[in-house]
Amino acid sequence: MPDAANAAAVVQPRALPHLGLVLLAAAGAFALTMGVRQSMGLFLGTLNTHTGLGIGSISLAFACGQLWWGLTQPFAGMVADRIGAGRVIFVGVLLVTLGTAITPYMDTTAGLVLSIGVLAAGGAGMAGPAVLMAATTRLIEPARSGLAAGIVNAGGSFGQFVFAPVAQGLTAVAGWAVAMQGLALAVLLALPAAWVLRGNARQLAAAGSVPVEGTRVAVRRALADPSYRLLSAGFFICGFHVAFIATHLPGVVAACQLPPSIGAWALAVVGLFNIVGSVAMGWALSHGGGRWRMKSMLAMLYASRAVIVLLFLIAPKTEAVMLVFSAAIGLTFLATVPPTAGLVAKFFGPAHMATLFGIVMLAHQLGGFLGAYFGGKAFEWTGAYDAIWIVDILLAVGAALVHLPIREPGPATRAAAAAQA
Repeated sequence: MPDAANAAAVVQPRALPHLGLVLLAAAGAFALTMGVRQSMGLFLGTLNTHTGLGIGSISLAFACGQLWWGLTQPFAGMVADRIGAGRVIFVGVLLVTLGTAITPYMDTTAGLVLSIGVLAAGGAGMAGPAVLMAATTRLIEPARSGLAAGIVNAGGSFGQFVFAPVAQGLTAVAGWAVAMQGLALAVLLALPAAWVLRGNARQLAAAGSVPVEGTRVAVRRALADPSYRLLSAGFFICGFHVAFIATHLPGVVAACQLPPSIGAWALAVVGLFNIVGSVAMGWALSHGGGRWRMKSMLAMLYASRAVIVLLFLIAPKTEAVMLVFSAAIGLTFLATVPPTAGLVAKFFGPAHMATLFGIVMLAHQLGGFLGAYFGGKAFEWTGAYDAIWIVDILLAVGAALVHLPIREPGPATRAAAAAQA
């Protein structure tokens, strides 16, 4: 009976780490990978000057990064569900470091696509929200999952807040190549998180929550659910918006003839206020007592984006206006992630969370590809960003509307489903 003994040993639950350690590991890893990734837009103009490739070609590399970051996540989630999140995060951190470090040596579009769009972005996807949030959900009490998702998501924003001015400062002191390689080395600080967040879905089986279906069945069931498809469509639009701002906000600042330092501080302010938005959203999910539906929160966030961008378009483009806009948009920037992840967990439970949320993240990054790429092309075609801002407003309104038909399970529905399972 050696096989049975081995199988029993595989699913023995390990002692779970303290909640604070779990959140520090997940939020810290996300801060490092997301902070470096979201600061790359600061180097767009410098890369154009260094390579002479043109804004459109360099935007293609950033757009490929958006797409590949999304494509990586469902597959990283599947691997994490099977062999453990720790191993996936470990490899992801090393890839982010490698891709970022070699970027200054790339002087062709293909080279930039490889370093920024494949290695760095793929690694960030492996150590990204799908794997990190699923690992956190697995290691904490369900009642705290909403607040935990908000804190982990805020970690990415804190990284952006820290790394954007650091990258700008390093560039001023030592040059852009040294700054980029310094960011690459900083990502290695995320390696200890791989140990804390190790483990996979078999621990759910050991705890008595044995998955009743395989990954393929779960994916087919999710894709057949209209609410899941609507949620993915809304997140697609979210990706367009987020990627456009993360990639081109420094370019918007330059087009308004404001100092380059304002571009760095604008990104930092977006990250800082996203911390507030993410934690507030997580708190609302955990302490709302079911009074606030997640789909309604998402519709409100997307509608708010449309209003904020519209006011920015008609306002004078001063330094103060730019920073106020960054703060306002930061409140909604990635506050969409906790309720989106929460709806996936509501629909299908935690067993295949990394895989199913990874697919939603893929939709997000398909939109991100279009936002990053067409942001650059719109500027090349028109010499301004106004057209892409108008498209962004219309898409935000569409995202608000698309969440209204979602059928969100209530507490009674979830309890009945759990009892039936």
